[in-house]
Amino acid sequence: MKNIRHLCAAFAVAFVMVAGADLRAQEFPAKPVTLVVPWPAGGTTDIGMRALATATEKYLKQKIVTENRPGAAGVLGPQQVVQATPDGYTIVQIPITVFRAPFMRKTTFAPENDLTYIIGVTGYTFGVVVRADAPWKTFQEFVAFAKANPGKINYGTPGAGTSLHLTMEQIAAKQGIKWTHVPFKGTAETTSALLGGHIDAVADATGWAPQVNAGQFRLLVTWSAARSKNWPDVPTLKEAGVDLVSNSPFGIAGPKGMDPKVVQVLHDAFKKGLEDPSYVESMAKLDQEAAYLSSDQYRKFALEQLVEQKKLIEDLGLRQD
Repeated sequence: MKNIRHLCAAFAVAFVMVAGADLRAQEFPAKPVTLVVPWPAGGTTDIGMRALATATEKYLKQKIVTENRPGAAGVLGPQQVVQATPDGYTIVQIPITVFRAPFMRKTTFAPENDLTYIIGVTGYTFGVVVRADAPWKTFQEFVAFAKANPGKINYGTPGAGTSLHLTMEQIAAKQGIKWTHVPFKGTAETTSALLGGHIDAVADATGWAPQVNAGQFRLLVTWSAARSKNWPDVPTLKEAGVDLVSNSPFGIAGPKGMDPKVVQVLHDAFKKGLEDPSYVESMAKLDQEAAYLSSDQYRKFALEQLVEQKKLIEDLGLRQD
């Protein structure tokens, strides 16, 4: 009889714990959610993620607080978020640099194990810009000058190990170019450096759009599969003779161990946010197109990227330790 009482008590405790977890999931979100953006304020990613947060709030029925934690080419923010309580109240944008960081240097987390993948969001429109008074009118002229003057061209990106950095090095390898990479923390810094003549070119997402549209910068090439809707006269890399496409898709994740029901709530709200007219309009201005992935699809994408990025880092010889 005593054993039966103990067994019943154990079942009761287990039931209360499960019921409590279900109740918490049903109540989620009961307070604002923090969305970490691992890039400086004012850049392309920050603008896009803030627009998505605003569009999603009405469907989540809670405030989404955007918090910038830049550093380590977009890896610092996710690295910090994996240590957060996995209750769904702290989530983070996941740039593709997260999947190549373990193969470039020692890291404190494993993307395949330490993250809960929530939703795939979009990719970027990348391109190379120079000052409007630069001597190069086309990307072919820019490449020809770089070939004829090894090491003389300095180009800026938002950081070492970013897709901008790696794609420029892929271009260099394919074209037999030697040029110098200058890493910055974000778009604001690269823009200032190019305007000031401290570098010759910038490879970045559409944070350069205001300067291009104002006639201060010249957009030489974009890296998408098709020409940009906003700058249809500018050729793609393939059209410029370089067989590459680079758009660096990204999404949103949280710490490992999140309740699947909480993940579903977040996924559903953000999916509606992706489809909201206000967000669609913002993406059109940034020249980005939706690249939605469900939670399962996004995790599969992440695992595939770990394989692809490992090979890319090895091929380019960019392991740092």
